[in-house]
Amino acid sequence: MGFIVDQKEVALTSVFNPKWYVEQMKGWTFSSYMLLMFGIGIIIGTTIVAPLTLWTILPMVAGVLGFTTTLSITNVRPLNGVFGLISAIIYIIVAAKAKNFADVVLQLSYIVLLDIPVLVMPSWAKNVGQRVRKLNLRNWGLVAIFFVIVYAVLYLMDTRLFISPRPMLDAFAGTIGITGSLLATLRFSDQYYFWIFQGVMSVILWGVTAMQGDANLTLFFTYILYLANDGISLLDKGVAWFHKDTYLKNQHS
Repeated sequence: MGFIVDQKEVALTSVFNPKWYVEQMKGWTFSSYMLLMFGIGIIIGTTIVAPLTLWTILPMVAGVLGFTTTLSITNVRPLNGVFGLISAIIYIIVAAKAKNFADVVLQLSYIVLLDIPVLVMPSWAKNVGQRVRKLNLRNWGLVAIFFVIVYAVLYLMDTRLFISPRPMLDAFAGTIGITGSLLATLRFSDQYYFWIFQGVMSVILWGVTAMQGDANLTLFFTYILYLANDGISLLDKGVAWFHKDTYLKNQHS
């Protein structure tokens, strides 16, 4: 059977029940489970080979929680409530220290668009796989307008309000992620095109940041893992976002 959230259940209280997390980890595709185990190993491994400090441990915790969250979204499970909230807060702290201010705004958008709805609105996470849809031409036009506006705001923020050493790259990566999170909230499968671009930009951003001495490599490798998760959403026929008919057939078989 597909994942169903009882309308009478209050999500904000259910997330404090350990059994709820066990349920959300069930029913993932095999490739997702394999990537989860591999990813957690990579994130922890790249952390412990370096001297352990607060600024190496925080990205590790955020990486594990954030990576688990992205896989849960791919498998239409709402772990992006508490897990996403905690990882986003940690990312905000790390990004602010590294002066990647658009990434701070990006993580705030994840909290507003992806985490809070799961915590306060049970119906938001009900039968997500059945409500997946695609953008039409008109919607693509609206997305383009939204993208330009957000980029302009983030670029001005990085050059006027905060002084980022990488304003264009920082603002572009943040805009892609914010657009993707909005499409995820509205359940458009086209979000993954933005996640792929955002993943590539984030790998470049945090790779450059690490080489400049402002961050460790854990976030760099974490974003590479996010790209692998995007590949699962596109290629794994057991995932609803691009294979809705196959997904629904499997859920009712």
